[in-house]
Amino acid sequence: MPAPRYTVSDVMTHTAVAIGREASYKEIVELMHEWKVSAVPVLEGEGRVVGVVSEADLLPKEEFRRTDPTLPDQLEEASKAGGVLAEELMSSPAITVHPDAPVAEAARIMARKHVKRLPVVNALGMLEGVVSRSDLLKVFLRPDEELEEEIRQSVLTELTPGLSVDFAVQDGVVTLRGPLRDRALVPLLARAIRAVEGVVDVRMELDGAVAA
Repeated sequence: MPAPRYTVSDVMTHTAVAIGREASYKEIVELMHEWKVSAVPVLEGEGRVVGVVSEADLLPKEEFRRTDPTLPDQLEEASKAGGVLAEELMSSPAITVHPDAPVAEAARIMARKHVKRLPVVNALGMLEGVVSRSDLLKVFLRPDEELEEEIRQSVLTELTPGLSVDFAVQDGVVTLRGPLRDRALVPLLARAIRAVEGVVDVRMELDGAVAA
């Protein structure tokens, strides 16, 4: 049976700090400082996410306090330097993720878009929570025993039925040892084990040869 994949809903923060369009610059700064967050979603109506105000959206006010933009790509940032309300400062449309998205998908979005936090929205765009980089790292808190059980049940049982493969998990690092006649299985095993949420690394020590 396929192992359950961790989704955003498993790791996200369900109580999210958010603001409305009319929130002032100072209110936003105070809120970020109080809750120790680097960005806040901007909501309208019943809670639909229409944008996000991040530290990057707020910094131009300081950056261009005494100077004017000198490069074309600074014009958008400079325009935010004069903003005083959330609707003038926010980045829109917001980069969001759904609660049933795999953790890996959220990580890819953050890396590709260079953001630290993502609002989690339902199919109607309503805010359900926020997921941050630190939330995504929670999968690496899984105990070694839990990883060992999942690997045995969902990986080895599927790929090496009837074979006894010796392996150990320590601090999230999985090491496979012993004989394995079918060498074609080595990359398949490594890929499948590495896909288990919480695995830090995979090391192969099979037939006396060491493979990473």
